[in-house]
Amino acid sequence: MALLTQEVDPGEVGLDAKALDRLDQHFAHYVDEGRLPGCLVSVARGGRVAHLTALGHRDLAAGLPVETDTLWRIYSMTKPVTSVAALLLVEEGKLSLDDPVGRHLPAFAEPRVYVSGSGADTVTRPADGPITVRHLMTHTAGLTFAFYRTHPVDALYRDANLEAAVVPGSDLAHTVDVYASLPLQFEPGTQWNYSVAANVLGRVIEVVSGQPLDEFFAERIFGPLGMTDAGFCVSDEQAGRLAELYGETEDGGIEPIPGLPLHGRPRFLSGSGGMAASAHDIHRFMEFLRRRGELDGTRLLAPATVDLMTSNQLPGGVDLRAFGSRPAHDEPGNDGLGFGLGVSVVIDPTRTKAPAGLGTYGWSGVATTTFFIDPGRDLTVQFMTQVRPRTSHTMFQDLRRLVHEAVTGD
Repeated sequence: MALLTQEVDPGEVGLDAKALDRLDQHFAHYVDEGRLPGCLVSVARGGRVAHLTALGHRDLAAGLPVETDTLWRIYSMTKPVTSVAALLLVEEGKLSLDDPVGRHLPAFAEPRVYVSGSGADTVTRPADGPITVRHLMTHTAGLTFAFYRTHPVDALYRDANLEAAVVPGSDLAHTVDVYASLPLQFEPGTQWNYSVAANVLGRVIEVVSGQPLDEFFAERIFGPLGMTDAGFCVSDEQAGRLAELYGETEDGGIEPIPGLPLHGRPRFLSGSGGMAASAHDIHRFMEFLRRRGELDGTRLLAPATVDLMTSNQLPGGVDLRAFGSRPAHDEPGNDGLGFGLGVSVVIDPTRTKAPAGLGTYGWSGVATTTFFIDPGRDLTVQFMTQVRPRTSHTMFQDLRRLVHEAVTGD
């Protein structure tokens, strides 16, 4: 176990301590009102942690506080880690971004695209081209999630028992084969739709590497980067540090809800959302990206590879709102944001809902966790809590605004 600690006073790295106090007060208000059980915020500049705050509780019923070693279910923040894993194989020449997925997963060799109808009356046609690894990493493959309720293919995912993105009781290989049996929403590469694609990518990694996903991550990413608590399960020794998961109630409060089955190795290893990690782990991963593929003398990826991952890969340089499937992604929060290989990227700061530097990238998890890296300001920022909201919220926008206001110098 390693602890994240504050390393420098804010003023030494061009941050305003009073503005950071306002950030703390803002989120303390959520805790005091019972809208969050607790949270952790860290802000680093130039690789040095200048602000670290733990508020409230990781377990309300037990009265256990949030601490710097608390473990969090990071859900979709797993996706950028899966992208890094795939890029390791790309650099080794074992995988190409333009490989047809069917080359590695035969069930995807002949994808079909939705045309019309619903349920048993669904009409499909052969896709004009293959799904590629690049399509998986950019969420342009035509895959979807069952929880959307905007397209007939979403309903087909529900009919296939994919409400939680996994066939109950099955493993990654079987679940991915079920995805392959369902039609695509659209022709690969023609739209953006956030989806189960990172699970498919995780299975590609397993097949190409010859290792289970958790072993590959541990050997090739967590170990070299010193992410000592990160993984797909928690040990008996770690279990007491795992935060309780809460769901938002209709009246805006919170209540405990079931979370990822982290006690014991899961049968389903989700490259889309299966990880737990500490703040120290996430800081190490962010610093690896900020330093363009290297950390403490250990280089995992070439700078050019990280640059590719963290730059907009959508055709024509468009943003998520313009390229996203409708109506699911036609929302103001997608203005000015492009998408790289597993991370969102700010491509037009004048259009984003919260202040952000050009090229800022990161991703979030469904339990209200997020991280972002602002290369222009040399910032790495994370926010951790454990609440699954019922509706959209402004916490991430508030976080970016309050951090932006704290920057006083180069």
